[in-house]
Amino acid sequence: MKNAPVITPEEAASKVKSGDTILCGGFGMTGTPVHLLHALANTASNNLTYIGNNVGEPGLGGDRLLNNGQLRKMIGSYFTSNPNAVQFAREGRVEYQLLPQGSLGEAIRAGGIGIGGFYTPTAVGTVMAEGYETKLINGIAQVFVPAIRGNVAFIRAWKADSAGNLTYRLTEQNFNPAMATAADLVIAEVEEIVPVGELDPNHIHTQACFVDFLVEAKLRAEHLGSSASVGSKRAGDDRMRIARRALKELNNGDVVNLGIGIPTLIADLITPDDGIILHTENGMLGVGPVPADGSGALHNPVNAGKIPVTALPGASYFDTAASFGMIRGKHVDVAVMGGLEVDQTGNLANWAVPGKPLLGVGGAMDLASGAKKLIITMNHINKDGSPKLVESCNLPLTATSVVDIVITDLAIFSIGENGFELIELMPGTSLEEVTEKTGAPFLNRLES
Repeated sequence: MKNAPVITPEEAASKVKSGDTILCGGFGMTGTPVHLLHALANTASNNLTYIGNNVGEPGLGGDRLLNNGQLRKMIGSYFTSNPNAVQFAREGRVEYQLLPQGSLGEAIRAGGIGIGGFYTPTAVGTVMAEGYETKLINGIAQVFVPAIRGNVAFIRAWKADSAGNLTYRLTEQNFNPAMATAADLVIAEVEEIVPVGELDPNHIHTQACFVDFLVEAKLRAEHLGSSASVGSKRAGDDRMRIARRALKELNNGDVVNLGIGIPTLIADLITPDDGIILHTENGMLGVGPVPADGSGALHNPVNAGKIPVTALPGASYFDTAASFGMIRGKHVDVAVMGGLEVDQTGNLANWAVPGKPLLGVGGAMDLASGAKKLIITMNHINKDGSPKLVESCNLPLTATSVVDIVITDLAIFSIGENGFELIELMPGTSLEEVTEKTGAPFLNRLES
């Protein structure tokens, strides 16, 4: 078998021309080809289009290209994780295009396998669908997303053999396997290159036919930015009360995805006896607690919040396309998400507010429309006293007619044909208070 050429990061960077579109793997800083991106930041290449989930942590990865003025445009899912990206977008110093995380991953996969695009129910009825064709397929409204390809792909794998076969480690797959198929030139940065035959054929994730060049470069903790360690979590009594009540909605054997904010608190309450299987959209099923020894992302998988976690017995890892296939294919039983507004028809708004750039949707739209059951956890009112449960959402929608249950610090509502239905009051809360602070009529099921 022919060997793949091994080059330096600098030689790899020299293969990127001004005006190129580059695909860059990684989720947060996990599975990110930092050595290649840092080498590219030392070149004169400019007017680049950067495609990735985000541009990396401040000072690392693609953020260096951004600050150098080398990027003309960034296409991704969650740029709000980088304050520099937000500032550049607000000032008009870089163009940007936002895609739901699952749509981004699937568009890259489509580009790599020669398909022109695909239809998805994700984002239907939201601003993200504006300008795209929408049609009814099997009675379900779906929006067309064109395929994505690049001139050059920078990816990160754990090991390569000398032929260019790649194997990934933990949640470092994310966007990398799809990007390895979707560019004219693919350069893989790897931790180690071993002789042909040392990698078990059963464990090869990316085949050598996709890879043009290899770069051997060791990863260090400082390359992982905020993913390197776990920060302490503080939660007030109201938030913990909501989390504990949400846990009661989960059943033994459920596959569950927990969003950021209050939903993440549920993970700390789950016990082995609960039998709940946690899914994280960056590519893991069977998420366990944070490492007891405090070790970081260099030695552990990370969840979608970029927090190092452990793997429970029976856990598995996979790439972004497979992860969102689980979601869109209704293989995730429950998604628990935060909310900014929910209305009486079950519409959800939880990702953007007016007057601010639409820079970070992540997997929210995919999960809201794809999970079998959607639970929203949030405070009942905003800081200014305005209600979050309303007749019709005013904020940009995440998904339409998807919410099943809303759990707030005051009450629990289901949403049915009659709109909001009050099914339970939180301890210490009166019906009068809930009525006063709810911005829509509701059916009182407490008396039935």
